[in-house]
Amino acid sequence: MNRRRVHELVAGARTAIEAHRRRIDDLNVYPVPDGDTGTNLTLTVRAIDEALRKEGPDDRAGLAREVARAALMGARGNSGVILSQIVRGATDALAQSDDLAKAFRSASDAAYRAVKKPVEGTMLTAIRAMAEAAERDPDLTSIIAAGDEIVRKTREMLPVLTEAGVVDAGAAGLVEVVRGLHAALTGETLPEPPELEEELGVDAIHQELSRFRYCTVFVVEGEELDLEGLERELEQIGDSLLVVGDNSALKVHVHTDDPGRALSLGVARGIVGGVEIANMHAQTQEREARLLHAVPDVAGAECALVAVASGEGNRALFESEGALVVDGGRTMNPSTADLIAAIETAAAPEVIVLPNNGNVIMSAEQAAEHASKTARVVPTRSLQAGLAALIAFDPSHRSEQNAEAMAEAVDAVTTGAVTIASRDVELNGISVQKGKWLGLADGEPVAGGETFDEVVHVVLERLLAEPRGLLTLLTGEDPPSLDELLSELAFAHPELELDVHEGGQPHYPLLLSAE
Repeated sequence: MNRRRVHELVAGARTAIEAHRRRIDDLNVYPVPDGDTGTNLTLTVRAIDEALRKEGPDDRAGLAREVARAALMGARGNSGVILSQIVRGATDALAQSDDLAKAFRSASDAAYRAVKKPVEGTMLTAIRAMAEAAERDPDLTSIIAAGDEIVRKTREMLPVLTEAGVVDAGAAGLVEVVRGLHAALTGETLPEPPELEEELGVDAIHQELSRFRYCTVFVVEGEELDLEGLERELEQIGDSLLVVGDNSALKVHVHTDDPGRALSLGVARGIVGGVEIANMHAQTQEREARLLHAVPDVAGAECALVAVASGEGNRALFESEGALVVDGGRTMNPSTADLIAAIETAAAPEVIVLPNNGNVIMSAEQAAEHASKTARVVPTRSLQAGLAALIAFDPSHRSEQNAEAMAEAVDAVTTGAVTIASRDVELNGISVQKGKWLGLADGEPVAGGETFDEVVHVVLERLLAEPRGLLTLLTGEDPPSLDELLSELAFAHPELELDVHEGGQPHYPLLLSAE
């Protein structure tokens, strides 16, 4: 099996998990109801896919090493780290032969070794069930059937799943990954994801917050790294702990109230990178709000939301809160006709429109004026402002009430951006030559320089000049490394919640907002 074929298989897995990403997120109540399991599995598979798009080894052993490392380095969250170990176990076996039974057994063994206190009714149970099925009949159809069966059974295997009336999100996501591999092997069409309401009851929406606030993930690279020693120290400051890898690279996942302390333990041992810090309490509340809006007749749907967005990740953020997204393209400049069509399509008698760019406001106002239903424009001038407004939106309220609440939310946020100057800039005492880094705060130039780091620090000084509780960072389609920056922020502002998303927007490697 060559590199091209391996990439085709991974691309099939990526297609499958991306199709189920939001469904898996909304099933997620264990180990905490933070609604990110589907996203974390998707990002982990995506990291493997993107690694295989580049030049690299074409032999069996080389491909196995590359896939395993890409999974480890790209793993996100608890589920992603466990998936990386499943991949590592499978590739260890596949480096030797195409024996599916050995691959699934090696994957299962690696996953169980990675988790200090294995819990049944999770993706661990799913990989073990599929390994046992492979040993009975090494055919992917029967292996997936065994996976589907155990996923259904997880509902009765963990009290939190029984109480919520849902299956385990990680187990469900893992089976979809395998289903995607099978589809890529056979050319079969993947089945449509089931409707959320078929799997999700109202009891699944209201779940207790995690004991700890921050999900913290990072990589430590160095020489002769002490996995067990790092694990012992991290156990003192959090739970849901996973430390996996080898003596040259360790992946850490921990739920803690002190991400700065966790990072310092890593820094003491080697070079820290791949830092991800997410506020699980905020994620849980967002999941609850999203599900309440998704359950028929709960929220009253008096008002719908139309938003202009550019970048795959940004579109997903708005869609996750129920917005009908108009693709802004690379220029963030949709036509009035596009906006009218979205307003008319929206499933509510009244509509709020978020232009999310100063150049789109006039088109949005024209669309609102000519639409057949009541539509109001909240004149957001950036994606960051639009996301702040999004949190204040309530579909059970009329458009006038929503517009007032959303405008207040926009007023409370300050925004920043780092880009490459497309022309010479002379404004506000700032002089930046074309092709150099340019920093903006609330749309005005505040810094210029040769490097991203020097510019972003000036922007952050402006954004954090007043006390702030939340800093959101949206990385663009060509993102700079934020590892060192996030580490510095965690140390310098321990009270500051950091929310990092892959926005994917063009032209702006980084967008920021503070509120």
